[in-house]
Amino acid sequence: MTGGSREQRRQRSDLRATTLAPDGIGATCRQSGRGGREPPDAESTEGAPGEEIGIEIDQVLTQDTTGTFVWLQFEALGLDEIQTELAAQYCDHQTYQFDFKNTDDHRFLRSAAGTFGAYFSRPGNGICHNVHKENFAAPGKTLLGSDSHTPTPGGLGQLAIGAGGIDISVAMGGDAYYIEMPEVVEVRLEGELGEWATAKDVILHLLQELTVKGGVGRVLEYTGPGVETLSVPERTTITNMGTELGATSSIFPTDERTEEWLSRLDREDEYVELSSDEDADYADQIVVDLSEIEPLIACPSMPDNVVPVREVAGTDVDQVIVGSCTNGAYEDVLPAAKMLEGRTTDRKTEMIVAPGSKQASEMLAREGWTAEMMAAGVNFSEATCGACIGIGHVPASDSVSLRTFNRNFEGRSGIEDDSVYLCSPEVAAAAAVAGEIVDPRDLADELGDLEDPGFEMGDKYSPGMGEDDPDLIAPDEAVDDELIKGPNIGDVPLKDPLGADLEGPALLKMRDNITTDHIIPATQDILMYRSNIPKLSEFTLSRVDDSFARRALESDGGFLVAGENYGQGSSREHAALCPMYLGVEGVLARSFARIHKANLFNFGLLPLEIDAADYERIEQGDDVEVIDDVAEAVASGQEEFTVRVDDDWELTATLDASERERRILADGGKLPHVKRKHEDGAGAAPADD
Repeated sequence: MTGGSREQRRQRSDLRATTLAPDGIGATCRQSGRGGREPPDAESTEGAPGEEIGIEIDQVLTQDTTGTFVWLQFEALGLDEIQTELAAQYCDHQTYQFDFKNTDDHRFLRSAAGTFGAYFSRPGNGICHNVHKENFAAPGKTLLGSDSHTPTPGGLGQLAIGAGGIDISVAMGGDAYYIEMPEVVEVRLEGELGEWATAKDVILHLLQELTVKGGVGRVLEYTGPGVETLSVPERTTITNMGTELGATSSIFPTDERTEEWLSRLDREDEYVELSSDEDADYADQIVVDLSEIEPLIACPSMPDNVVPVREVAGTDVDQVIVGSCTNGAYEDVLPAAKMLEGRTTDRKTEMIVAPGSKQASEMLAREGWTAEMMAAGVNFSEATCGACIGIGHVPASDSVSLRTFNRNFEGRSGIEDDSVYLCSPEVAAAAAVAGEIVDPRDLADELGDLEDPGFEMGDKYSPGMGEDDPDLIAPDEAVDDELIKGPNIGDVPLKDPLGADLEGPALLKMRDNITTDHIIPATQDILMYRSNIPKLSEFTLSRVDDSFARRALESDGGFLVAGENYGQGSSREHAALCPMYLGVEGVLARSFARIHKANLFNFGLLPLEIDAADYERIEQGDDVEVIDDVAEAVASGQEEFTVRVDDDWELTATLDASERERRILADGGKLPHVKRKHEDGAGAAPADD
C-alpha cells in the first residue's frame, strides 16, 4: 500500500522535481527520478511556451467538494491503489454536516482513502492547503490538487498546480499531468515592507496592476533581495492568491527562512536549496518595491478591484472575518489578536475568526489569544472553507463584509446581492474596532496606543502534528478497506464519442469573467448534491438564468456563448460535468480560464474561441451549427471551424488543442478515453499519449 510514515516515504523516493523551464527555478531542481521510475516522456518535460508538456506528479490532494468524483473516477479506471508518492484526502468545505448527504460523502471519502492508500484528514482538521503545508508540502516536489488554490505551497519551493478531478484520478494512477508549457515570469521583489504593510497587500498590488487575467498561461517566479525579508507563511499568502491572477502556479526559491520554517515542524531534513540560475531567461519581469506597498483593499465584486484603503475609508462594516486558506495560519491571526488586546469590537460589527487549521486554533488557544479575542467580542469558527463559499457566516442583506479571503465574486458569500471586500488581517481588525473601513495607520494615530503588531513566527508547532495527529489518518492506520457509498452517491455519467454533426441553439449568452461559482454555486443547499449529478445539474448556471437547466434538458443539444475568461475561479469539474449532463455540446467564448478549459476537454465539450465582433453579433436563441465534419476535423488537427448561425451568417471559431486533447475530445472525455486505452491493452496504469 502506498503511503506510510514520513520516514518510509522518504526511503521510497529520491527527491525530484520536474523542470518547468529551460531556465529559471526549474532548471536548478532536476534530480533523480522516483524509485527508478522514469518520467513518462523525457522530451515532454521541457518545451517552448504553448507546447504541451508532461509533468510527473509526486503528491496529489483533493477535498470534499471535488473528492467524491476523484475517487469514483479512480474506481472506474479499475485501479487498486495510488501510484503517486503520496495522496491526501481533506474534508474542509462542508464540515458542518448539515444532513446525511454531507456525512455520507465524508464517510465515503474516508473509505476511499483507506481502500486506495491515501491520507485522510477528518472534518474540522483544517483547510487542505494549510494542513498539507503543515504536514506534507516540501521543496522540490510536484503537487497536483483538485482545488484551484493548490499553488499555495509554492511559497516553500513546491511546484503545485490546480486541476480538475479526473486529472487527479489519472495522476494517482501513475500518469503524467499534461499542460501547455507556461511562460515563466520573474516577479522581482526589492526593498522591505514598511509599517502596517503585509504580504496580502503585495498580492493585492499585483492584482491591481495585472488584473485577474494577468497570470493566464504563466508561472510567476519570485526573486530578488525582497524575498529573504518574507517568511514562509507570508510567501504562501502570495502564492495562494496567484490563482486570482489566473496563474498556472507561483513559486519562491528556498533559503534559510524555508529551512527555519520546516524545522518548526520537525521536518528540517526535507529542506532542499532551490534557486533560479544566474543567467535565467524569463518571458517578462515585474518589479515590486516592497517599501512602497501600503494597506490595500479589493472592493466588490472582483479580486482585482483594488484601491488603497484610505479611498474607501468611512464605509460602515457589518461583518469581519479573519482566516481562510489565504490568511488562516497562526501567524496571520496573531496580528489581529494583538490589535484587539484590551479592546472590544464595535457594537454593530460582528467579527469571526476562521483558522486555516486546527493546529492554528490550538496554538492560539495554548498561548491565551483565543480567550483574549473572545473577550474582545470575537466568535470562533471551525477550521473550514465554509464561509469562503457561502456555507456559514452569510452576510446580512444590504451589508458590508470585510474578509481576509482570496475571492469576492458576486454571490459567493451565500447571498446574491453581497458587498464583500478583501483585505489583510490588520485592516480587518482595524475595521472591527472602528466599525468602519479605516486605514490601520490612521486608526493608530487616532487611538494613540495602537502599534503595528508586525509579523511574528510561532514557536515550534505542537506535538499533535504529523504522525501523532489524531485527525490525520495515515494509510497504514486506515479504518476502512472497502468503499462505503450512501444513497446520494451516484455513478459517473459518460458522454458518447464525438460525432460528425454538432448543432443546437445558443442556450445562454453570458458576459466576461463568468466564474465556476456562476456555473455551479458552492453554497450548502446546492453543493450537498455534488455526488448526485442529476440533482446537482438542476442548479447549473442558475445565478445567470434560473431557467437554463430546464431549457437545456428540453433542447436536443446546444451551445453556451460567453465573453472573456470564461470559467475562472474554482477547479470544480462539476462546472463542465453538469452542462455535459444537460446536453450542452460546446462553448463559444472569447477566451477560457485554464482549468475550466481542461475540464471541458475532460468531459467531451468542444471549447471554441470566437472574436469580439462575432460574440457581439450572436444572440441567445440563435440556431448554431458547426458545418464541418466535427469528429473528422478534431481528429485531423483542424484549428479553424466554420459555424453557421440562424442559416443567415457564418463565423470562424478556433480550437486550440493538442493532439492528446483532441483524442480525449473524440472519445467523449478523459474517463472514456483512458478506459478505452486501458481496455486496448495499454498497461495496468492509465497511460496517456
